[in-house]
Amino acid sequence: MKIREATLEDLHDIVKLLADDELGQTRENDTDPLPPEYTEAFKNIEKQQGNQVIVVTENEKIAGCLQLTFIPTIARNGMTRAQIEGVRVRHSHRSRGVGQALFEEAVRLSKENGCGLIQLTTDKTRTEAHGFYEKLGFKVTHEGMKLFL
Repeated sequence: MKIREATLEDLHDIVKLLADDELGQTRENDTDPLPPEYTEAFKNIEKQQGNQVIVVTENEKIAGCLQLTFIPTIARNGMTRAQIEGVRVRHSHRSRGVGQALFEEAVRLSKENGCGLIQLTTDKTRTEAHGFYEKLGFKVTHEGMKLFL
């Protein structure tokens, strides 16, 4: 397994991963070619300091991904937070350490960038993911809310 920052060439495989579950099928569009919004979003992530997509590869194929963003805040004495989004591990690679490797890298990078905490949201229906995050040390401390625009 290798962990690295994603490149634009990885984008279609990343979108396929995001679309490869019950919720993702309703949220993503992994057509070929990809809708241009994905490329625009990826380029914006690359441009923004403290924002990146990390991938785990095995035999040059993407086995998992997540997006990691560092957020400077005024709250908590100006603490920088890390936000994790878009976590996915290929079905064939689950329970093989891919997710743990992704999170170990996210924790390492977060510490390296002076973050005081890492936060994530997870859909209430993803009970397996909840157990995984709890095993990694994440705790349910808040109720998340969203306003879709």
